[in-house]
Parts: sequence; C-alpha cells; structure tokens
Amino acid sequence: MILTLTANPSHDRTVVLGGALERGAVIRADSVISQAGGKGVNIARACVSAGVPAVAVLPAAKDDPFVLELLAAGIDCRPVHHDGALRVNITISEPDGTTTKLNSPGPELTADVRRDLGEALRRRAAAADWVVLAGSLPPGAPPEWYAELVVMLRASGARVAVDTSDEPLRSLVARLPEAAPQLMKPNGEELAQFTGDDPERLESDPAAAAKAARTLVESGVETVLATLGARGAVLVTATSAWYAEPLPVAVVSTVGAGDSSLFGYLLGELRGRRPQERLALAVAYGSAAAGLPGTTIPQPDQVRPELVSVHALDITQEG
Repeated sequence: MILTLTANPSHDRTVVLGGALERGAVIRADSVISQAGGKGVNIARACVSAGVPAVAVLPAAKDDPFVLELLAAGIDCRPVHHDGALRVNITISEPDGTTTKLNSPGPELTADVRRDLGEALRRRAAAADWVVLAGSLPPGAPPEWYAELVVMLRASGARVAVDTSDEPLRSLVARLPEAAPQLMKPNGEELAQFTGDDPERLESDPAAAAKAARTLVESGVETVLATLGARGAVLVTATSAWYAEPLPVAVVSTVGAGDSSLFGYLLGELRGRRPQERLALAVAYGSAAAGLPGTTIPQPDQVRPELVSVHALDITQEG
C-alpha cells in the first residue's frame, strides 16, 4: 500500500489552446479540463489505475466536492477537516506542448490541522510499503514541516519518499542525515536549488545531474530519482548510477509527468524490479503522461518500459 500526503491539494484546470498564447489578446480555448489534483493525489490516482492499494491523506472537509470526486474515482481518501477553500491551479496548454502554470497559494494550514495530518500519517504508516510526501506547502506550514514528518515516520519504520521544492526542499536537505528519506525525486531545477549548480546544465547533462544527486546520497538519502524533463531521468544510489533516455512522444502537457515518474519507480520497487528496471518504468510513465492532456495519469497499457534505454553512468570522477 502507498500512503500519500497532499498538504496543498488543488482543483487543477487545464485550458487547451488551439494556437500560441498571446499576452493581452482575447483567446478562445479549444477545451477546459478540470480534475482534483496535487502531487500526492496524482500518485494515488496512478495507484488505482495500476491496481495498487493507496490511501490519500489531505486537508479538506469530508463533504468537499474535491473529496467526493476522489471517492467517485475509487481513491481511498482520508480527509482531515479543514475549513479553508481549496486552491485552484490553472495550466495553459499550447499545441507545441508548452505549458504555463498559474498556481495559487492555497488556504492557511493551522497548527491543529498540521498535527492531525501528521497523526493520520503516523496511524497508517506501519501498514504502508511507502509514505509519499509530495508537493508544495500551503501558507501557515513551516518549511521544515516535511523534515519533521520524515523524522517521525522513519521512527515508525516507514519508508518515505519526498518530492518537493523551494524552501521545504532546502529545509529538508539542511536536516540531513537526520531527516533523510529513503527516496527523493528532484528535477534539475530543484537539484540546483541546494547545490548552486546551473539548473539548465543539470537539466541537459545527465552526468552532471547524477553528480548533483550523489550529494544527497552522501548525506544519507538511499536513492535519488532525478527527472530531467525532455532528457529523461537519472537514478543514483550509494553504489551505482544510471541514465534513462525518454521515449519519443508528442508532448501535450507536462503537468503530472513527474508524479507519474515517481509512481513508476515505486511500482517497480513494489514488484521487486532491479534499480535500472525501476528507472525504465519511471521514465516510461513520465513519457506516457507527457503525451496526455491536463494532469491525466496514464493507464498501465499506455506505458512501455521495454522501449526505454538505460545506461550505467560513471560519476566517480570529480569535476
């Protein structure tokens, strides 16, 4: 079972354009897609599609339309009562695959709600194969909250995966190795947020990204899955590193592709696959998601890991 926390869930609305976005112009959209989302929610949705048991923990009222939508989709949703209205995130999708995201901050998360969310995770952690802490933190949540949750969850014996950015990411890295999760999934830009490297270089150079990811492993993280957008992904452990090239795909929307990649890795781990096979499954899931509209999660029959090329990387040399 995979247990997810989405601290800042969102109504994800994707506006699909028939042409290029023009600032200041009046543009008619081809379509608008709306879906209950957030990184942890997306991973729970992927679990349902693949037949993997999942529980999604999030702050919301039990009768919120967001929660009802998840339950109708077959997602085991465990809301912790929260009075604030959930945020709305807007993605503008152009025909060439360019996506522009407008993310709102979300309602303030009180100390009481944070405590109840942590308790909801703690109660279920022992029954979970993985606990996934994913996404941004809403107003009111201190940036070190993920680090505190990792320490608490690791004390309970749970295996923890974290996918976040900005101050929550930097705060987590600052608490390593005490708050080291078993798995972290940064992208190139997020690696640069704590290494000081050039983000464009990390996104374009898998060896450089792997060397940056190795700093996390040296600080106590067991495995780092670094997604590199159109360049694929790298996987780094204490003893090895691999690079996987992405499948050719006509990009429709990159929203949710990283979440799909993280799920693909976890699915491979649950199935007992070797690390390089988990990486291939991660990249295959991410590629499939990029070819779908909005935050659509690919079905298992749309994922082709056997077509992903994986190469070993030598990152033992400095420089």
